[in-house]
Amino acid sequence: MKTIIYAHPNASSFNHEILNRLSNHLSRNDEEYQIIDLYEDGFDPVLSAKDLATYSQGKTHDPLVKKYQRQILNSSELIFIFPIWWHNMPAMLKGFFDKVMLSGFAYDETAEWKGLLTNIERAVVITTSATTKDYLVNNCGDPIQNVFIKRTLVDVGLNPKETRWIHVGKVNQISADERQKFLNNFIKQYENKIKM
Repeated sequence: MKTIIYAHPNASSFNHEILNRLSNHLSRNDEEYQIIDLYEDGFDPVLSAKDLATYSQGKTHDPLVKKYQRQILNSSELIFIFPIWWHNMPAMLKGFFDKVMLSGFAYDETAEWKGLLTNIERAVVITTSATTKDYLVNNCGDPIQNVFIKRTLVDVGLNPKETRWIHVGKVNQISADERQKFLNNFIKQYENKIKM
């Protein structure tokens, strides 16, 4: 089962069109998938005092967190689709990790840190930004590769060698034709990424 974790508030966005293309492709190929649409679900990314009271025990009172955990446990592939704002993931997605990736579910730190989501065989990270991938890598500390892929995802048990990153830069400047060209080639790019 593939799980798409989608974090963009605008249903008319380029990110949403990427989501549509990917879900249509998976449906046409009879691939099992589910979508976690954080904004559509009304997910609250804020770690409250109530959440913090049971955080160290790996417990939650949030029914959406419990639902997301069940979905992730039934997944072999995670696909993240999100915009990069201020050189990093949106607060909504950061809050998803804060609240969902709890001790005993996503990691164990009793002896030494161990990621527990070893059921996830691979991940694909699809981002859009006003800046190019080169700029993010060379001028911003490479936050997606260095922090998100090689640290956050590794810490919950994913193999960084099985994680691919697809990025669309200057999304606010590229023409409608360039957007369409990316969308037309996107599925091929996605398929190539998961075969590498």
